[in-house]
Amino acid sequence: MRIFDPHIHMTSRTTDDYERMAAAGVRAVCEPAFWLGQPRTSVGSFLDYFDSLVGWERFRAAQFGITHHCAVALNPKEANDPRLRDVLDELPHYLEKDGVVAVGEVGYDSMTPEEDEVLAVQLRLAIEHDLPVLVHTPHRDKPAGTRRTLDVVKESGIDPGRVLVDHLNELTAPMVADSGCWMAFSVYPDTKMDERRTVGVLTELGTERMLVNSAADWGRSDPLKTARTGEAMLAAGFGPADVATVLWDNPVAFYGQSGRLLPEVTAGRDDTALFAGNSVLRGARPEA
Repeated sequence: MRIFDPHIHMTSRTTDDYERMAAAGVRAVCEPAFWLGQPRTSVGSFLDYFDSLVGWERFRAAQFGITHHCAVALNPKEANDPRLRDVLDELPHYLEKDGVVAVGEVGYDSMTPEEDEVLAVQLRLAIEHDLPVLVHTPHRDKPAGTRRTLDVVKESGIDPGRVLVDHLNELTAPMVADSGCWMAFSVYPDTKMDERRTVGVLTELGTERMLVNSAADWGRSDPLKTARTGEAMLAAGFGPADVATVLWDNPVAFYGQSGRLLPEVTAGRDDTALFAGNSVLRGARPEA
C-alpha cells in the first residue's frame, strides 16, 4: 500500500510518527498551514512558520523516505485578527517556492465577514499563481459552511477542479460532488470521520475526486488513519486499484496541477524495501 497523505500537520508530530508512517506505506505528504492552537500575535511568527514548512520539515521527512510538500495561507481562524492581515501581502513570496503545491488551508471557522474577505483574497491569489486550493470547512454548522464555501468558490471564477473541499461527511459530500470540486475526508479517532463512515461514502459516491487524510495535528489524532482506511476499503470489498486511486493517484492528480510535485513523487519512486517487514498495521508488510 503506497500512500500520499494530502493533509497532515507534521510540525506537530514526532520523528517516531514519521518512522511509523513510512513503515505503513506513507511515501508523500502535503502539510497545509494551520492554526497552531496558541493565537499568533504578529506577522513575523507566520513567516517563521512558513519558512519551516518549506525548509526544515521537508528535510525532516526525507530522513524517513517521505517526500514533503506544503500549502501556505492565512488560516480561517486567524483571519479574524486584524493584526495578521499583512500576512496576505507576504503570501505571494511563498506561493512561488518549490514544494508549495497549493494555497491552504483557507475557508471558514466562524463564518464571519472577515473570513469571507480573506477567503476571496486567497482564491484570487490561487488564480494569479496558478495553484490549486485546499479549503477547510467549519466544524460547526457544516452544511451551511459548505454551501457558503461553494458559493464563494463559484463567485471567484476559479476552476472547481482546482479546489479540494476538506473535512466532509455524509451530509456535505454529495453537495460538493455536484459542484465539480474535489472531496476530502479527515479520519480521526473520535471526531470528524472514522474509517467505517468514510468507506460508506466511498461506496455510495465512488472514488473519483476522492481523497482521504489523517489531518493529524497537536490534538488526539492518528497519522496512520490513511492506511487504516485503505485496509477498511479492502475489507469492504474494494480492490487494490480502488485503494491506490484514493490513497495515491488522486492526491498526485490534484496537487500535480501545481506543476511542483517533487521528483520522487512524479517519478513514482517507492522505497518500500527501506522499511520492509516493519509495518505497524497488524504486521502487514507495505506493498509497492
